[in-house]
Amino acid sequence: MTITHTLGFPRVGARRELKFAQEAYWKGESSQETLLQLARELRQRHWQQQAQAGIDLVPVNDFSLYDHVLDTSLLLGVIPERFGIADGHVGLDDYFRMARGRAPSGEPVAAQEMTKWFDTNYHYLVPELAPDQTFSIRSSKLFDEVDEAQALGLRAKPVLVGPLTFLWLSKFRGTQRAHDHADCCGAAQLQAQAQDEGKLQLLPALLPVYNQILAKLAAQGVEWVQIDEPILSLELPRSWLDAFTRSYAGLEKSGVKVLLAAYFGELQSNLAVAAKLPFDGLHIDAVRGAAEVDAVFQAVPADRVISVGIVEGRNIWRNDLRASLTLLARLQARYPQQIWIGSSCSLLHVPVDLAQEQSLDEGITSWLAFAVQKVGEIAVLRLGLDKGAEAIGAVLSAADAARHSRKTSVLIHRADVKERLAASSEADATRHQPYDVRARAQAKRLQLPVLPTTTIGSFPQTAAIRKARLAFRKGELSEADYNAAMKAEIAGCVAAQEDYGLDMLVHGEAERNDMVEYFAEFLDGYAFTQFGWVQSYGSRCVKPPVIFGDVRRRAPMTVAWSTYAQSLTDKPMKGMLTGPVTMLKWAFVRDDQPLSETCLQIAYALRDEVVDLEKAGIAAIQIDEPAIKECLPLRKAEWSSCLQWAVRAFRISASGVQDDTQIHTHMCYSEFNDIIDSIAALDADVITIETSRSAMELLDAFVDFRYPNEIGPGVYDIHSPNVPSVEQMVALMHKAAQQIPLQRLWINPDCGLKTRGWPEVEASLRNMVTAARQLRTELA
Repeated sequence: MTITHTLGFPRVGARRELKFAQEAYWKGESSQETLLQLARELRQRHWQQQAQAGIDLVPVNDFSLYDHVLDTSLLLGVIPERFGIADGHVGLDDYFRMARGRAPSGEPVAAQEMTKWFDTNYHYLVPELAPDQTFSIRSSKLFDEVDEAQALGLRAKPVLVGPLTFLWLSKFRGTQRAHDHADCCGAAQLQAQAQDEGKLQLLPALLPVYNQILAKLAAQGVEWVQIDEPILSLELPRSWLDAFTRSYAGLEKSGVKVLLAAYFGELQSNLAVAAKLPFDGLHIDAVRGAAEVDAVFQAVPADRVISVGIVEGRNIWRNDLRASLTLLARLQARYPQQIWIGSSCSLLHVPVDLAQEQSLDEGITSWLAFAVQKVGEIAVLRLGLDKGAEAIGAVLSAADAARHSRKTSVLIHRADVKERLAASSEADATRHQPYDVRARAQAKRLQLPVLPTTTIGSFPQTAAIRKARLAFRKGELSEADYNAAMKAEIAGCVAAQEDYGLDMLVHGEAERNDMVEYFAEFLDGYAFTQFGWVQSYGSRCVKPPVIFGDVRRRAPMTVAWSTYAQSLTDKPMKGMLTGPVTMLKWAFVRDDQPLSETCLQIAYALRDEVVDLEKAGIAAIQIDEPAIKECLPLRKAEWSSCLQWAVRAFRISASGVQDDTQIHTHMCYSEFNDIIDSIAALDADVITIETSRSAMELLDAFVDFRYPNEIGPGVYDIHSPNVPSVEQMVALMHKAAQQIPLQRLWINPDCGLKTRGWPEVEASLRNMVTAARQLRTELA
């Protein structure tokens, strides 16, 4: 019989139960035991849902109270000294202090850095490695959860981040930053080489701990362990490929079988090495790596299992069951390896259960599958493979009907949208004058001081705001009363910013439910779920809209709110928009046309909004693009064409304005070194970036490249509840001023303030303004 499994399951719960339990604990409204009990209930519910649907091996240790990479750091004893955690037990509050800088107990401290998990919108906590790093098992979570699953009579398949992927994703603190302005590329290469060497030197100390983990799992009676090595889908240096050979040759499996899991793309040049590793099974991504499936079967020894990840773990479109079954049957007939059927990657990246959705158009609903439905697709494919297509004839017919419905639906295609794209020209993507000319015009219009202060856009979404929005959606509050309530919130936000002394203001975005969903509601071609929540990091969940058809703007989206806010102050008010790449990447995107075409459709819709904001008197407009890096393919050789259309889309959205209108963009938690020329090609007048957790390290890219425009390096980590001191922010800006000319520096937080509370926001922004004034005196 064919084996079925998933690589992981969503953690947050069908109704975000985990989020609410986490936040209640952090606020002191519930106990640790309440949180831990809820976590147990969620884990067990998810395991049983999978088992009952027909999954043979349920993933264990994919559940996390914050982040699975942070869990791995604790498992391996990688705990930075600043957290003051002595040898021995690591408590729950220690864990949360590492994740977010603060917990109900323990001293506040700088949290670990956070960045994107490969090219997804999930954020992981970056492990910090020292030259004298030691490793030891410091957490029992993995083993406790195995006991939990086995007590329920389930076949547990523990999931581990592999040793090479763990090192690759870490930051090695033992190297000095390399600065060689005469040869910036050489400096970057030297820095990367030093990081690689430092990490790989730790491998001999790390591997014995993995052996200890496998031995403990073997003692628990575990049959299979899934070791995730998604870096096998990257372009790996020879030193890392050699390290794979050494590492897995030294892995003492102690009786357990190892499923080596590669996903998010093809193995390509890594296949020759990967196929020879001494694993018992190899998992491949047969969605993103579809063209490579035969090559994998030909390369992997006949006595090994091959797990075919044929059900998409990254998007929500229904599987083409007939095509999948045809492929599986062909592989089974042609090759001798035993086949498993699974998800392409963890289902962490999709919502939990489509059955909850009641408001979607029935036709669109029939095109979709969430995690629960994807588990069902895996099980039905196994039945078809083992028993023949006739055993699942009714299911195949339903899937065929859904695909035909989608292909022929009148909801999808719009002639006017396609005609506009066909008429697109280079002039649409070009500002009238170069930056230095625009900068003089903008300085004359805006009259800002040196080191101007601003925020990224959003202010706290209070309980009152959420209550009013819910009442409006339920029809319990009239549109007029809702608008009045939001205007009152905006007025309060503007008054607060004036009181703090900020130089460029924002309206606070009280009316917005989400930075993508809000805009999508004004655009044709998007659909919306009620419970399609996906974890972004920790307790932060997002509800990506679904792009199912051609995109166009129906009406102005922000103009009334921005002009109202501007009427309340003499200071410049930024208009706030989400950029085309982020509107694309932070949605579940249609797969029936190239991403570039969908992105350009969105860009023209946003261009209309930018032009209308300028006509309404808004002098500065911010077009946020935090997703610019994650739109890139994992392999650098494939970046060029993607960057071309991504940059073009941003420029189309921004280039319809006059020279004295200042265009801002914001990007957070992305490493820019490799794409800094494309960031510059966006030609935004001001870019704001995340730098506080990395102590301004990200500015290296902007220095070495000689970035020509203005930069706002974040001095305030908004993902932590800690209030930064004036001294901390001054110190960070001193670092920035050593690298960027003073006349091109702004002072701002790392990101929007939506998730923070007003008391900490007020304290932090007052400190930020005080820091700016102090710096003007010191540096100007």
